Amino acid sequence: MKKTDISIGWTEYEPGEDPGRERTELILAAIKASGNAYAPYSGFRVGAALRLENGKIISGCNVENAAFPSGVCAERNAIAAASSSMPGVTPVAIAIAASGGEGFTAEPVPPCGNCRQVIAEEEYRNGRKIEIILYGTNKTIVIQGVDNLLPLKFNTKNLSQGSP
Repeated sequence: MKKTDISIGWTEYEPGEDPGRERTELILAAIKASGNAYAPYSGFRVGAALRLENGKIISGCNVENAAFPSGVCAERNAIAAASSSMPGVTPVAIAIAASGGEGFTAEPVPPCGNCRQVIAEEEYRNGRKIEIILYGTNKTIVIQGVDNLLPLKFNTKNLSQGSP
């Protein structure tokens, strides 16, 4: 038997602490994008802003649908928009902000499992980690790469296992 331990890490910024100009710009873009969310069923509005290596910011928001689970998350919308409008330009950071009925969440909201897998695929495809910035009114969390959210992820290597 072999036991393996996985350790993950992130950096937290308290309100008033400056996470840096580029991160703040991305957070503000995610906050703005959440205003475009279509969330008539949950009332949970999520915005994501993706910075590409060329400095361009592409935003996305969640879009719900009465035919559950046909809705799409903000993170996946931002990544898909970047892939279709700027193919070949690598994402380097994504910020996520969520609000409910009482304003933005106090605690940062991490991406769902589907979005984590999509971020993992982007990292794998581009050979570069994506910085993940989670905004909450009580703190902002900065995570260096999806390994710190999804350490045992599925990727192309898994598809070729057991092939003849």
